[in-house]
Amino acid sequence: NLFKRSEIKHLAKNKQNMKINIVLLTLFLLITLISPIFPIKDNARDLFRATEEMQKANYFTFVMLIKMSPPDTKLEGNVTFLMPNDRMLANMTLQEGYVSNFLLRHSIPSPLLFDTLKQFPTGTTVPSLLPNCILRISNNGRRNFVINNVKIISPNLCVAGSSIRCHGIDGVLEEACSLGNNYSAPILPSPCPNNNTDISCNVSPSFSPPSPSIGDKLNPPIWIAPSSTITNTEPHKSGSPQWFFYDASFICVA
Repeated sequence: NLFKRSEIKHLAKNKQNMKINIVLLTLFLLITLISPIFPIKDNARDLFRATEEMQKANYFTFVMLIKMSPPDTKLEGNVTFLMPNDRMLANMTLQEGYVSNFLLRHSIPSPLLFDTLKQFPTGTTVPSLLPNCILRISNNGRRNFVINNVKIISPNLCVAGSSIRCHGIDGVLEEACSLGNNYSAPILPSPCPNNNTDISCNVSPSFSPPSPSIGDKLNPPIWIAPSSTITNTEPHKSGSPQWFFYDASFICVA
């Protein structure tokens, strides 16, 4: 009787283990089947790679802010992040709800390597992702490249993905970055639209901004990345502003 009881317990235990194995196998098969149906978006994958690179470069606080921020597709791809380091961010206090604005202010809506940025002459203005917040460039060479009130000190920290670039800066961009009434904020064309697997997207777009003339030094122009889709709808008259359209976005060059 004792032997039979022991054998029955052993069989029951084996039966229970078999049920667990069947459940685990079923879950594994379901995950395997579902994964191809719901693939990770390219932009989300690029953002994940970028945050890994940020952490390797010790920009942990900036990564934390990205994870704290509400989901925003504008921050997932076709973007350049300007990142203050942990020491700089430790000295500031962000109110609840301002994390998103902080990240948008420290972002340019195009993935730009430093070799592309340094082509812009002093006085060039580029948009940030924060509406009406414009960034002005002071190009004094690779070691003294300033955007508004901060200098790029650690260029090209994010290069693994095709649609995100990031550079370390030596401070926090001031909130007073709104553009005057003379210009409308330009929109840089995105070289890597969603789900674009073109190899050419692995590098930043090449810009060739013209050198500003002497008369432009006080009121430098806003350079717009050249694109075959940008058209001037009417012949330009001397002394009047030029109006351009890019993907239904309104751009004015004074």
